[in-house]
Amino acid sequence: MAKRNHQRKLEDPWQIFRIMGEFVEGFDELSDVTNAVAIFGSSRTQPTDPYYRLTVDIAKSLVKAGYSIITGAGPGAMEAANKGASEAGGESIGLNIEIPIQQYPNRFVKRLLSFRYFFVRRVMFVKYSKALIVMPGGFGTMDEFFEIATLVQTKRVEPIPIILVGREFWQGLLEWMEHHVLKRGYMEWEDWKRFTICETAEEILRTIEAFYKDSKTRPITVHEPGRHR
Repeated sequence: MAKRNHQRKLEDPWQIFRIMGEFVEGFDELSDVTNAVAIFGSSRTQPTDPYYRLTVDIAKSLVKAGYSIITGAGPGAMEAANKGASEAGGESIGLNIEIPIQQYPNRFVKRLLSFRYFFVRRVMFVKYSKALIVMPGGFGTMDEFFEIATLVQTKRVEPIPIILVGREFWQGLLEWMEHHVLKRGYMEWEDWKRFTICETAEEILRTIEAFYKDSKTRPITVHEPGRHR
């Protein structure tokens, strides 16, 4: 144990240079990305899942409107988003993460970056995305949703549209947040309005465009307490 701790003391300071290197590479590679949308979702979403097809359609719709697509580069919903972007002839960006359970970039990524550190990768998503679209997913998807919502809430980043797709999937979470978070005062009304529920590609595009047409950068709020049932 003592030997391991000594080794860590020697190695830890050098991690700073690896972290800096990832930031520099990411900023350099993505510096020309000015109009992108990040799409998150489960890596386990199968091509037969209706949400896979919907994700493809969402990406195509956004590309046709002039947006680039950024994903986590993996399979499932990420693959569907990159597929839609690629088939529509748009910029299809993938930010891959190096994890013990190897994630291989999907074949529809046209511009790939790989990261060792989740927090560096997260910075790239937030810095270069004008909207966040959250498809159904598990721990990773929930983490990305709440982390970015927190960054916006605490004013660490500029407000962006945060769009949850699929009322039937997100309804239970919304009900819990309303009754156990909002009503107990653990969340402000303004925080509750930071995200929007959408069902179609067309609705998503309208929501993003309306957000940026509003001089106060307030998103269209599709859900209100008691209205998401």
